Amino acid sequence: MVRVYSQSLGCPKNRVDTERLLGSLGPDVVTVTEPEEADLVFINTCAFIQPAVEESVRAVVQMAADLDGLEPRPLLAVGGCLPGRYGLAELAREVPEVDLWLHSGDLDSWPRRVAAALKRGAPAPGRLLSTGPSYAWLKISEGCRHHCSFCTIPSIRGPHRSAPAGALADEARALLADGVRELVLVGQDVTAWGEDRGQDLRFLLDELLPLPGLARLRLMYLYPAGLNGELLDYLARAGPPFVPYFDVPLQHAHPDVLGRMGRPFAADPQAVVDRIRAHFPQAALRTTMIVGFPGETDQHFQTLMDFVERGRFHHLGVFAYQAEEGTPAAAMDDQVPVRVREARRDALMSLQNGISEDILSRYEGERLSVLVDAPHGEWPGLYTGRVWFQAPEVDGVTYVSGPGVTRGALVDADIVEARDYDLVALA
Repeated sequence: MVRVYSQSLGCPKNRVDTERLLGSLGPDVVTVTEPEEADLVFINTCAFIQPAVEESVRAVVQMAADLDGLEPRPLLAVGGCLPGRYGLAELAREVPEVDLWLHSGDLDSWPRRVAAALKRGAPAPGRLLSTGPSYAWLKISEGCRHHCSFCTIPSIRGPHRSAPAGALADEARALLADGVRELVLVGQDVTAWGEDRGQDLRFLLDELLPLPGLARLRLMYLYPAGLNGELLDYLARAGPPFVPYFDVPLQHAHPDVLGRMGRPFAADPQAVVDRIRAHFPQAALRTTMIVGFPGETDQHFQTLMDFVERGRFHHLGVFAYQAEEGTPAAAMDDQVPVRVREARRDALMSLQNGISEDILSRYEGERLSVLVDAPHGEWPGLYTGRVWFQAPEVDGVTYVSGPGVTRGALVDADIVEARDYDLVALA
């Protein structure tokens, strides 16, 4: 038996890497809630932006201090974007208490190296699910083919590489056999899947959509330029279990700012929104915006505000720009003062708060299917779940109670109350 304590920081793609690593160690892996109880302590780090770097460093240093003096001492392994961004040698010098550093560019070696350090036999493919039983992330690709001027991902995770469709279908079957109802496809650019294999995303979806037991298939991280008419036609014909929820990181609305960002659809982001809604008039759209990018003027920001007001996105994430070392944007002239960036973030989020409240209020009185994720931590009989337009971990939730409501169940419920970002339902 191997007792494991893990922390997975950052995005769902990191979560999948952690689950695959732990699952590869065999069926006798047991997760524990305290690091001192573990044989292996694993931290999967994020280093996409400076606050994530700082959080990851704190987590690693604090864990090393907590483990100091324990007998026997757990193996401390650290992987992910922190080693990918700063390199193994530098980190080994800075934090020698870490027993094993694992580079994000060499994911295939992680199971073998960890198994060897634990003195276990050869690892085998597997996955130790941490989200179940209602949903699971399915990471379909690694790295990124784009070179946005603000982004560190290509330098950390490398170029775009698609996972084989057959292997992904096998992984999906195993997840569904374990009772998972919703699969959420993730990658740095999901629409780019297959381009390096002479295929496209439709080939993979042909494998996944017919799988028995699949109630929902959700696509995240859809790069705007990849949402062409052919893909949207395919999705419109597919029907359930595909969920008409489109997570499209637009980042801005003004062509001048988009051009400086290095986004390839800089001319007209409205065309992307219109194209989706022409195929899916009732689609739920989620996007992210960066405010305060170098050179963003008051006029540029007002264009963004107007775009969001017209767009009526179900969900919107807003980030105040941060200059990341080594990116072209960090060296640009006309850096916007921090106080202006933060004020613009607050203004855009205030606008979106009203939009979200209005959209959700229109669901009051409707009967919707709720996928139940987990019991509420404080109220017996109350559970958190999600309706079709709520993705796990990034959107609001639906609080649901009533007959048949239990983890992993898909129940029909009446929406009785709408809040700013959440719903309340009775089954």
